[in-house]
Amino acid sequence: MKIAMMTRNPALYSHQRLKEAAEARGHELDFVNTLRCSMNIASRRPEIYYDGQKLPRYDAVIPRIGASVTFYGLAVLRQFEMQGVYPLNESVAIGRSRDKLRSMQLLARDGIGLPVTTFAHDPKQTEEVVKLAGGAPLVIKLLEGTQGIGVVLADTDRSAKSVIEAFRGAGVNILVQEFIKEAGGTDIRAIVVGGKVVAAMQRTGAEGEFRSNLHRGGSAKPIKISPEERSTAIRAAKSMGLNVCGVDMLRSNHGPVVMEVNSSPGLEGVEKATGKDIAGMIIEFIEKNAKDGQTKTKGKG
Repeated sequence: MKIAMMTRNPALYSHQRLKEAAEARGHELDFVNTLRCSMNIASRRPEIYYDGQKLPRYDAVIPRIGASVTFYGLAVLRQFEMQGVYPLNESVAIGRSRDKLRSMQLLARDGIGLPVTTFAHDPKQTEEVVKLAGGAPLVIKLLEGTQGIGVVLADTDRSAKSVIEAFRGAGVNILVQEFIKEAGGTDIRAIVVGGKVVAAMQRTGAEGEFRSNLHRGGSAKPIKISPEERSTAIRAAKSMGLNVCGVDMLRSNHGPVVMEVNSSPGLEGVEKATGKDIAGMIIEFIEKNAKDGQTKTKGKG
């Protein structure tokens, strides 16, 4: 098979591992810098050019689109879909997961456990938002943030109001969520591939840090998850429509709650913590499912 990986940083561990796994199984994998692609949106002849040269025909595409280039990255991925190239994750599904508000609404619709989450436009509704979320301590998140950036813990109602009013005054959209104190600064990341949880790790934040992201100095270890946690991760992936994702959950007093569904999960932490060949599983999934024109959306939505 001939596989394209959309990425701006081929040197990342996850991207090198996917290339190794693909080549070990006899496939060819090319790195394609998302921002160096241009598109010819011609009737019945969708084409993608890379540094001025027309891209060859690929059997599958692995989108590893950075959060800062989501809009353009999804446009390029849709062009691949319109050519009938099989996407590991479809453009519509990635778009859902990248929109924190939309993803929470879809998870809530499907009855998946969530922290109490509130959203409002008018800074005058700050008190109401704080009250609806159950009062401090509260977690305030930028809708566009990733890897724990743009996430603030407000310990008191007063500080929560100040942070919300500051963000809203700057025209920034935010979510306000209850703080799951009983999680104790740890979360679970479950890796879902093809509707199955293939690995899970527990991430613990650095000392004095409530965010458990490994990019922020957190640590990881393998963990055995409960049937309820396994089911929650699988249902969350299905809600988004993602074939491969990382589902971040907290253990609350009322069961697992989903914090985020990540459409391009890093492989380094989970492979090193669990010793599992996640990259190989992803390539195997592509082998079994990549058929010409086998996209549900064909670039729609």
